[in-house]
Amino acid sequence: MAFDDLREGQEIQYIEKIVFINRVAKVVKGGRRFSFSALAVVGDGNGRVGYGLGKAKEVPEALRKATDKAKKSMIPVPLSGTTIPHEVIGHFGAGKVLLKPASPGTGVIAGAIVRAIMEALGVKDILTKCLGSNNPHNVVKATFDALNQIAKTIEMAKVRGKDLSHITIPE
Repeated sequence: MAFDDLREGQEIQYIEKIVFINRVAKVVKGGRRFSFSALAVVGDGNGRVGYGLGKAKEVPEALRKATDKAKKSMIPVPLSGTTIPHEVIGHFGAGKVLLKPASPGTGVIAGAIVRAIMEALGVKDILTKCLGSNNPHNVVKATFDALNQIAKTIEMAKVRGKDLSHITIPE
């Protein structure tokens, strides 16, 4: 759903998932000062998803900042029915994430972090595997790298005038 499709008074329903909350301690002369960082994923359930990192002295404020940043960083991802068009591996740091299309009825086979991203994106059938690092920040960034690769592949195929039938999943 594009922003242009909205009528007056309508609002987009976002799917917000909190991926990770971390308590950070800063040591000062009088003791420790605690603050919080939150990693959130936001999607519209219809092919758009984003992530954000928020930091604050209180947890609710960190969550609000994270979801606001996630809404601003949303990217479109082309879907093939209820899954992705083709297999892809995303990299970030020492983390790798394998995303593999699945036939209808399979469900989301994924760890907690990648599952949150796929549910916010609106993918119903997918097979995933985290390889290497399982640090939540690296896994989120590697997953978004993979999703960006899907978008670029589809875009390049259209620019080159190539047929997409060999990479889309038969229903």
